[in-house]
Amino acid sequence: MLDKLPADDILKKLLSKGGDFAEIYLERTHGTKITCEDKKIESVVSGVDSGAGLRLLANLKTAYGFTNEPDPPSLLNLASKTAGAMAGKNFTRAINLKTRKPKTVFPVQIDPAGVSTDDKVAMIRKAEGLAWSLDKRIVQVRLRYSDTIRHVEIANSEGDLVVSPRTLAVLSIFVTASDGKNYHTGYHSMGGHAGYEIFTEQDVEATVRQAVARSIINLTAMRAIGGTMPVIISSEAGGTLVHEAVGHGLEADLACEGMSVYEGKLGQVIASPKVTVWDDPTYPGKRGSYSFDDEGIPAQKAVLIENGVLKTYMYDRLTAMKMNTKSNGHGRRESYEHKPIVRMTNTMIAPGTDDPEVIIRSVDKGLFVKMMGGGQVNTVNGDFMFEVSEGYRIEHGKIGEPVRGATLTGTGPDVLKMIDMVGSDLGFSIGTCGKDGQGAPVADAIPTIRIPELVVGGVVK
Repeated sequence: MLDKLPADDILKKLLSKGGDFAEIYLERTHGTKITCEDKKIESVVSGVDSGAGLRLLANLKTAYGFTNEPDPPSLLNLASKTAGAMAGKNFTRAINLKTRKPKTVFPVQIDPAGVSTDDKVAMIRKAEGLAWSLDKRIVQVRLRYSDTIRHVEIANSEGDLVVSPRTLAVLSIFVTASDGKNYHTGYHSMGGHAGYEIFTEQDVEATVRQAVARSIINLTAMRAIGGTMPVIISSEAGGTLVHEAVGHGLEADLACEGMSVYEGKLGQVIASPKVTVWDDPTYPGKRGSYSFDDEGIPAQKAVLIENGVLKTYMYDRLTAMKMNTKSNGHGRRESYEHKPIVRMTNTMIAPGTDDPEVIIRSVDKGLFVKMMGGGQVNTVNGDFMFEVSEGYRIEHGKIGEPVRGATLTGTGPDVLKMIDMVGSDLGFSIGTCGKDGQGAPVADAIPTIRIPELVVGGVVK
């Protein structure tokens, strides 16, 4: 790709009217999406998309242009137009492109592009059939499969030339059950930065059974009792809490703009000494993993909070320039049509030393959260509200009957300081994070944790 383009000339054209940094971003993506609903294949979409984005930074401002015709004449013309969008100081450094080798790679055993659509459909059909067979109360089964083979090449005015291939695959299952009066939907998914090899019969079956179980459990569950109480969040719940209530507030663009409750708190204690938070795109095979970010910065583990102390934010190039520091590899974009922005990758509370079973036994009466649902957070003040899609009462240190309709309400900084037990386990969830009109594949994780006092929404007793 870049070897067939006059990269030096394009970068020089971008900087012809001045600037601090210039970049070429080339992308070629091949993907397949399959949806199955109401016992039939609703859609099969497969195709290739390719294009390029050109970016110029000058005086802490961005000019960005893109094209789906990444040939030399089109790119040189686009570079000229992008350069004319704003002027800056003259760029005097020489540009000598040199390939940077990745420190982290993610091997793919079975390339999804080499698996026939018929085989993918057969896998989905088998999973669907299993879901229907597990309980007579099931009234709807929906499955979504997607794979994406993304080849990215980046060249910039600092002389960096990087190649960053990524293969992502995911299967999501939604199962709705009904007792004739009530309807409840259970959801589960599997996927990561990996190839088709992850869709083993055993793992697909486990994903289906989990989604079915969640739909059935809520049919017989009692309404949750509201009030302030101890809450244990299981590692199986995934890291929705850390992603929403903590992670977004530690993205440097929000901190730069006064939109984060954690602004100006570097070096300060913001959490319990038991709490350490990482964002790690080098984690093997996870959905948010990569070798280089979308600005050509090598992937690197960022220790955001260490033993309760705020150590750093997540930075891209632009926010790092604004805050007089270096990017730690968190510039991401949905595609060549978008400029990079600060994004999380694989965000997690690090495992602690407490036995998860001991954590459960430590609570006489409270709520056990096995699966988080959707929610919302105000990054300015840290207030959050999350739904609990699978929860249970805790009675005398044991997990009791299932409850439905519970919500968790609190403030991120307060909850971080209250966590007083952190399990030695770690469980992941996956998703696509939306921000500024862009979606990015992510994963998040937590160990089993205890929050001594949290407001649980439910029936007032």
